[in-house]
Amino acid sequence: MELIFQCFATAFTLTYFAIPSIIRIALIKNLMDAPVERSSHKESTPSLGGIAIFAGVIFSVIIWTPTSVFHQVQYLLGSFIIIFLIGAKDDIEPISPSKKLVAQVLAATIIVVKSHVQLHSFHGFLGVHNSLPPIAYLLVSIFLILVLVNAFNLIDGINGLAGCIGALISGVLGCWFYLTAQVEYAIISCAVVGSILAFLRYNFTPAQIFMGDTGSLLIGLICAILIVKFIDFNYNLPLDHAYRFKNSPAVAIGIMIIPIFDTLRVFTTRMMRGISPFKPDRRHIHHLLIDAGNSHMEATWILVFVNSIFILFVFTFHASMNMHLLILIMAMAAGALTYILHKRVLAIKKQLHLNNAV
Repeated sequence: MELIFQCFATAFTLTYFAIPSIIRIALIKNLMDAPVERSSHKESTPSLGGIAIFAGVIFSVIIWTPTSVFHQVQYLLGSFIIIFLIGAKDDIEPISPSKKLVAQVLAATIIVVKSHVQLHSFHGFLGVHNSLPPIAYLLVSIFLILVLVNAFNLIDGINGLAGCIGALISGVLGCWFYLTAQVEYAIISCAVVGSILAFLRYNFTPAQIFMGDTGSLLIGLICAILIVKFIDFNYNLPLDHAYRFKNSPAVAIGIMIIPIFDTLRVFTTRMMRGISPFKPDRRHIHHLLIDAGNSHMEATWILVFVNSIFILFVFTFHASMNMHLLILIMAMAAGALTYILHKRVLAIKKQLHLNNAV
């Protein structure tokens, strides 16, 4: 426990004191995120907060990871650096999506091939267990990491949201890794929580800085690593282990419900309207909450609360329900809540239109 606290304190302190200098440099060099039509902010704001998050995580992990297990995280740190470089480049001078994807594929491949953070079974999801060839699980693992990284990147649209959701996911999984004696992943989780909490001091409304792609991609990558490792390692725990989950894929979906559901919903609705699923718009759940009259922080706390409820749900019923039933209930609940929110937004817009007509 002392090691975990030292890791948290180191990451928090370094990030907390680095951000003011980054804000000052961003203002001097005019490295700002200017608002566009679909933006939720109205003033140009520095967007290099991810640099401080990266520094806090990397330094803390290197300093506090025990020598006996450091070899298990060295390749993970290499993938963090790749994501950091491509994210920082995009925040300073936007690059093409294809280049970002290549960097993400490289980072995910290093993680899966060299660090062996990969699925070795579907654990019954869609009726598949371990009947596929090893190369199939390797490719699926890379694809899953890419999906989760970009799903997390897409929720970074309002003050505090990506940071709070990232801290929630990393904190929950970090506690689980600590309880199951996976010290290296507990340290990584603790480091990212410490860095995020320090960053949030400057990101809550009125936001002094954004994390940018540097931060959202890095946090998304770490959350993806933790989720994949959780699914695979949980399966190998003894059946009578106190902290073993029966339906780990469903639990993993519950833990990351907001990024996963929002991305699937937005991509699906875009394709149904005949446009590219990668074309940005204001149809994310956090945009709907803003359009419904909530402030940035109100929308953030609502989504964090909802994500927490789903986590409690899967923790409570993972052993008493069928995996696919758990997933179905979560999908129906998330869909119903979003539908109600969407109808409310339409009603508000209709009322505003009538008021303007009068």
